[in-house]
Amino acid sequence: MQIYLARNNQQAGPYSLEQLNQMLASQQVLLTDLAWHQGLTEWKTLGELTQGHMTYQPQGYIAPQVSAFEPKVDAPTAVQPSTELASIGQRALAKILDLVLWLPAIAIPSFFLSAEQLEQLSALQQKMQQATTSTQAQDLQNQLWTLVPPEAWQVMGIYIVLMLIIQALMITKTGQSLGKRLCKIQIVDQDNHEKVSLWRGFTLRTFLFVFLNLMFFPFITLVDYAFGLSQKRQTLHDKLAKTKVIKKLK
Repeated sequence: MQIYLARNNQQAGPYSLEQLNQMLASQQVLLTDLAWHQGLTEWKTLGELTQGHMTYQPQGYIAPQVSAFEPKVDAPTAVQPSTELASIGQRALAKILDLVLWLPAIAIPSFFLSAEQLEQLSALQQKMQQATTSTQAQDLQNQLWTLVPPEAWQVMGIYIVLMLIIQALMITKTGQSLGKRLCKIQIVDQDNHEKVSLWRGFTLRTFLFVFLNLMFFPFITLVDYAFGLSQKRQTLHDKLAKTKVIKKLK
């Protein structure tokens, strides 16, 4: 029996049943690896073939006599997932959709203010836009913080934390934020196209760059996406996290 294996779209073999069982015992191969041999209509995981055991004993298999002239049987090519890069337009739209989801946080204070306080808030915001010195801006900002009740800031904080948790969980599980899911694109490792960890997919790519953009907007935003115009379409945060964004795998 000639058994072929595949992992991360890399195909190897053929191996004998004895060789396969030796590699299973030494954990050179994993139950999540794909396998194929004559008699199978498609590639299957080793765990499915062994039913979770660390040895493979095909039903009804009888070891053949050793022959120097045993013909070689080629395995079918393992299915390669689509790795077409997401376009800059798709990525920009996904980013806009993600930003829209934060707008309710800005609107939350309005539910805690009276009509008169809303007018005062609007006037303060206009004055902040027209402030000519940092001292004036700081003074107006302090007035704004005083005008909005603590309960409103607490609700805003809860909303922001919940949104960050949801985004982090989605990116870790599927490689997609809410915006990326709507645009059918996803974050993958730049080399093997596998899903990436919470640290790389969310902390480095999203959380860190939110603060950098707040501190250095619009400079950091322009530099970040200027990198995305390269052939690999990797933005600065992609390069930092060693990721890329592709059209969603089928």
